Amino acid sequence: MALHRLSSVTIGVPDVDAAAAYYEEFGLTREEDGWLSTVDGGRQLRLVPAPTRRLVGLSIGADDPDDVRSIESRLHGLGLAAEGTDARVAAIEPVTGVHVEVTVAQRIAQPAVEAAPYNGPGRTDRGTGRAPGILREGRVRPRKLGHVVIGSVDQEAGRRFFSEGIGLKISDEVPGTASFMRCSTDHHNVLVSSAPVNFVHHTSWQVDDVDEIGRGATAMLREHPERHVWGLGRHHVGSNFFWYLKDPAGNFSEYYSDMDCVVDDALWKPEAWDGAKSLFSWGPPPPPSFVEPDDLAALMSGAHSPR
Repeated sequence: MALHRLSSVTIGVPDVDAAAAYYEEFGLTREEDGWLSTVDGGRQLRLVPAPTRRLVGLSIGADDPDDVRSIESRLHGLGLAAEGTDARVAAIEPVTGVHVEVTVAQRIAQPAVEAAPYNGPGRTDRGTGRAPGILREGRVRPRKLGHVVIGSVDQEAGRRFFSEGIGLKISDEVPGTASFMRCSTDHHNVLVSSAPVNFVHHTSWQVDDVDEIGRGATAMLREHPERHVWGLGRHHVGSNFFWYLKDPAGNFSEYYSDMDCVVDDALWKPEAWDGAKSLFSWGPPPPPSFVEPDDLAALMSGAHSPR
């Protein structure tokens, strides 16, 4: 597809230093200019001061200038203002006020790592040694930013902006509630969900496998059990393993692995799901605070029109 990556997100938080320290502990690398980087995706998280937590912007990568010009034309066709050059087009999502840009960018190269062997009924793939996953001692490092979930007071408008305007493809939907959309071969890179106030629900960060999810979450919770939100489990839509934690501003951050990949659009059939079935196949049930974060009322009282 012409779009090929979720390049980065910019999130506003009341205390940038506290949030940055959290994401460094989460496994991102803090650069000299404040950006936070992943192993394969590079500079993918920027934190900026804001009175309350909010998604300020996101950037998507495209292959060439023709892709960018096509997006600009589609946005104008929807009656939306868009500023473009040969290498970049930018627009404001009109409901949430999120600044969205598409730039000509290199594709993410992800070197394959040797898959951890697992024993199973009738087979001993890892032989007589101990499981490699339990022998890992290094720090968990996310490979890339996978997706961002946006709560919107007009879910349909957000869906239309990202699918008809920006050109994301719809992978699956919970009708009237959530749209899982992709700008890469990952099952989803942007999810717009119906909410009583515009807010960022979570960012999701890819690690190598379920052992890395468990190791990462365990390390994050060892001295801060209050960071726990939901996990370990496996989503139904997207199929990925997950564990959600909470940063100091109240944003959720997800370790994930084994996401569905759509390598051939013709072979993927988007489906409509009900809300309960879409959330998870196994694991503990989601706490009420996952569906409606505890600070939603405070966010609603401080809500302001997008600028």
